[in-house]
Amino acid sequence: MGKSGSVKAYGRSVFRVVHGVFEMFFHWLFGLVYGGKQKTMPPISDLLLLESATSLAHKIRTKKVTSVQVLQSFIDRINEVNPVLNCVVADRFDEARKEAQKADELIASGVIPEEKLAQEKPFLGVPFTTKDCIPVKGLIHSSGLIKRRHIIAEEDAKVIASLRNAGAIPIALTNVSELCMWWESANNVHGRSNNPYGVNHIVGGSSGGEGCAQAAAVSAFGIGSDIGGSIRMPSFFNGIFGHKPSPCIVPNHGNYPEPCSEEQNRFLGVGPMCRRAEDLAPILKILAGSNNKKLRLDEPVDVKKIRWYYQDNDTGSFFVSPVAAEIRELFVKIAKHLDKAYGIKASKVSYNRFAKSGTMWFANMKTLDGPLFEQHLANLKGRINPWTELLKWVFRMSEHTFIGILTCIAEKGGCQYGDEKYDYLVQERNNLRRELLDLLGDDGVFLYPTHPTAAPYHNEPLVKPFNFSYTAVINILGLPATHCPMGLDKNGLPIGVQVVASDGNDRLCLAVAREIEKAFGGWVPPAIQA
Repeated sequence: MGKSGSVKAYGRSVFRVVHGVFEMFFHWLFGLVYGGKQKTMPPISDLLLLESATSLAHKIRTKKVTSVQVLQSFIDRINEVNPVLNCVVADRFDEARKEAQKADELIASGVIPEEKLAQEKPFLGVPFTTKDCIPVKGLIHSSGLIKRRHIIAEEDAKVIASLRNAGAIPIALTNVSELCMWWESANNVHGRSNNPYGVNHIVGGSSGGEGCAQAAAVSAFGIGSDIGGSIRMPSFFNGIFGHKPSPCIVPNHGNYPEPCSEEQNRFLGVGPMCRRAEDLAPILKILAGSNNKKLRLDEPVDVKKIRWYYQDNDTGSFFVSPVAAEIRELFVKIAKHLDKAYGIKASKVSYNRFAKSGTMWFANMKTLDGPLFEQHLANLKGRINPWTELLKWVFRMSEHTFIGILTCIAEKGGCQYGDEKYDYLVQERNNLRRELLDLLGDDGVFLYPTHPTAAPYHNEPLVKPFNFSYTAVINILGLPATHCPMGLDKNGLPIGVQVVASDGNDRLCLAVAREIEKAFGGWVPPAIQA
C-alpha cells in the first residue's frame, strides 16, 4: 500500500473511532431520557393467542373453536395492550363480529365439506391486521399524514380482497411513520408506537405498528409493505417473521404513497408478518394470487440440498453502526447448527459493494419526473415549503414530523436522476446483483444482518439514520428476503437475521425460516401468564 493509501486507511480508522464515540454518547444520552422505569405490557393469558394462524384456521374449520371466540380473544387483547403500545390506530370490530358469525354459520351448515373449505377458504374466520397505508374499505387511509386523516378507503386493496376471499377477517389498522418513509413509527395523526419488549424503544417502520401488533399477539397475522426494509426491520425489532417477496409477485395496488416509477414499483413489496414461520407460505400464496405458480411454493424444499452463504457485516459503510457482537454471533450459531445437524458447511463470503448500500438505495430511488416528498406531504395538492415547516416545527405549529421535513430537505441533495454519479451507483447496484445471482443460482441462500443493532430508544434513529441500509439494499437488488427471529439479546430485545435468495426463489427463504425457527425457537412471547 502506498503512502496515499496508508493515509486514507488511517483516516477511515479515525473516522470510525470518532463515529463510534459519537454513537455511544448519544445512546447514553437517549438512555438517560428514555431508560428509566418503563410501563410493562400485560402478559398473554389467553392461550389461543399463542396459536399460529394456520392452527387457528384448522381449529375453526373443525369446530374445536368458533371464529367468534377467536375474534373476541384478539379484541380483548387489543383493548388490553393498546393503551401501552399504541400499535392499533383504527378498528372494525362490529363488522368483524358479523363476519365471524357468518363464518361459523357456514361451517355449522356443512354445505361446504371441510376439505373443500381448507382448499378454497384456508383462513376462514381468522382475524388479521394491516398497516394504515394499505386500504381496508370503510377505515381511515391516512398513511400517517394529517392532510389525509379524514380520508376513508372506498375499496379494499387487492391483497385485502384476496385475504377476504380466503375467509380471513380484517379487524384493525396499525401505525406507520409519516408517509411510510422512516424507520420509527410515529406521526401526527396517531402518535408513536412502543416496543412490547421495552416500551421506551422503537418498533421500527414503516410497518412498525404491525410488527408490534404481531409481537404482542393482537391478531393472528399481519400484512406489511416494504420498499427499504419496512417489513423486515419491524419484524427484527419485534422478534417476528416477515417476508418481502420477489418483485411484482404481490400486487401493490392501493398503497399510499404509490410508487413513482416502474422501478420503485419493483422495489416495493407487500408481504406477510407473523409469529410462526409455518404461516408465511400459505399467506404468501393467497397474496400472490395468479402469480403463485411462479414461486412454486408447493414444491418441497430439502434444506440439506441448499447451498448456504453468510456475511455478517457490510464491510465498513460510513455512518452505519457496526453490527453488534450478539448479532454477528448468530451467524456462527447457524453455521454450527447446519454442520452438526446435516453436515452442511456454510460458507462465509464478503462483498465489498455492500458498503455502498445506503448511497445505492438513495440513487436508485430517484425518478425522472415523479413527485417530490414535499409534494407527497401536501397530499399531492401543491407542495410544502420544508424551511417554513421547519421553523413552524420549532414552535410546535407544523402538521409534519421533524423527520418528514428533513426528508424533503435531504431529497434535493446527493445525485440526481441521470447524472454521472447516479449512473455509477445504478451500475454498482447491477454489479452487486450479478455477483449475488452468480453466487446463489437456483439453490442457494444468503444470510445477512437485518439491522446492525437491536431496537434503539425512541428518536435515537435520528443520530443513526443510515442503519436501514442493511435491508434497503435488498429491495433495489430485486431479491426476496425473510427476517427470522433468533431470540433476545442481553437487554431482552429481539435480534435475528434475514435470509435472501435469488428472485423467484421465495420458497427457499421460507424453508430456511422454518429451519431456523425449529433450531432456535423463533418468536419469544414478551410475557406469558401461567
